[in-house]
Amino acid sequence: MDTLDLARWQFAVTTVYHFFFVPVTISLVAITAGLQTAWYRTGKEKYLRLTKFYGKLFLINIAMGVVTGIVQEFQFGMNWSDYSRFVGDVFGAPLALEGLLAFFLESTFIGLWIFGWDRLPRRVHLACIWMVVLGTQLSAYFILAANSWMQNPVGFRYNAERGRAELTDLWAVLTNKVVLVTYPHTIFAAFMVGGAFVAGVAIWHLVRRPDVDREVFRTALKLGAVIVIASGAGVAISGDQQGKVMTEVQPMKMAAAEALYETEKPASFSAFTVGTLDGSREIYSLKVPYLLSFLATGHFDGEVQGINSLQEAYEQLYGPGSYKPNIPLTYWTFRLMIGVGMASAAIALWLLWATRRGRDPNRWWIWLAIPLPLLPLAANCFGWIFTETGRQPWLVFGLLPTASGVSPGTTSGEVITSLAGFTVLYGVLAVVEVKLMFRTIRGGLAGTDAASGHDSPDDAPEQKPLSFAY
Repeated sequence: MDTLDLARWQFAVTTVYHFFFVPVTISLVAITAGLQTAWYRTGKEKYLRLTKFYGKLFLINIAMGVVTGIVQEFQFGMNWSDYSRFVGDVFGAPLALEGLLAFFLESTFIGLWIFGWDRLPRRVHLACIWMVVLGTQLSAYFILAANSWMQNPVGFRYNAERGRAELTDLWAVLTNKVVLVTYPHTIFAAFMVGGAFVAGVAIWHLVRRPDVDREVFRTALKLGAVIVIASGAGVAISGDQQGKVMTEVQPMKMAAAEALYETEKPASFSAFTVGTLDGSREIYSLKVPYLLSFLATGHFDGEVQGINSLQEAYEQLYGPGSYKPNIPLTYWTFRLMIGVGMASAAIALWLLWATRRGRDPNRWWIWLAIPLPLLPLAANCFGWIFTETGRQPWLVFGLLPTASGVSPGTTSGEVITSLAGFTVLYGVLAVVEVKLMFRTIRGGLAGTDAASGHDSPDDAPEQKPLSFAY
């Protein structure tokens, strides 16, 4: 492979690895804040114990997310200096807001929340965790605004002399039609992961330790399942809107997602398609009539452009070359995103039904404990792989080809060396993360009791110091 391919592989590997922690962080901090609010409003200790238990897991996860996220910034300078030069003036504003506003908001109030249990008034301490939630939401929005600019460039002018895009309207970047639909879709998808994680941990405890904190973990199981179902509905609604915007600004991505080679009116949704290995043509397809027209345009008789006609139009607009993404990859990641996400929502619905009227999990449920949170996490990753590979061959759609963004002085040997280094480092971090998470999960609520300074649930928590112990 040449330097470009290696640089793309390195960015893909490190980004997907980093993204493992992102949806858990976004959702788990909000769930923790909700549990603490429930304790503040009701005074029920089960909510306090769950707050501290899932709060520990959140803190472990966010620490790993910060460490792996820093690598993304290094890569802009190492492997993608021409890309950085092209987008730097535009990206500077939203990424500065993310770093100076959102990240400092998160880090400051995380510290106050961790060390303020026995020092701050309850209302102030509760406000701290909600400020962390606000920080994570702002951080997600600013980063998604930058990514959405790559999908649909707005609010800029092209400086031909300097060969870069220059920001002219920050508000246009922050209110890009793509980010307005991508943000809710991403947040709902993240909450599917967080809800499944809460439910999966609860299942493990209910099966392995059915006589320990049974009612507390039943509450966690039901809460997690409800979050998954509600968030799944949000994902479906926001995804429908996102699909229509995607068809408008990136019609080739929609055509690739459906392996639609010829323009159709009305267009049929491909339930299953087999194409050639190079993705150049369709061999067999099982289709649902009219459905793609509605998903793409909102009308059952709407026209959806095909890959071949778009390729001809792009050649006339941008010059000779292939403007098709990897068709098999975009087609199947799109379906895996939807299918795996629907499977996780179906399992959550079944969990609520199976635990109705006080029924307890049986021993076979232990096989759901780990797969349950991994399903929506996989759906999130498939969605981002589809989003980024479906934009190819563009780094910035219509402006900067991917091949033009790589650092001109970088060699294949340098990329291989750094990729190997990151692989080893990430392997070590994965071991550390998994051991810390499993140790905390196995410790259960007893660990939160010890950290709170009281030995049993009968001790009044407000009479003891409330601080985390690591």
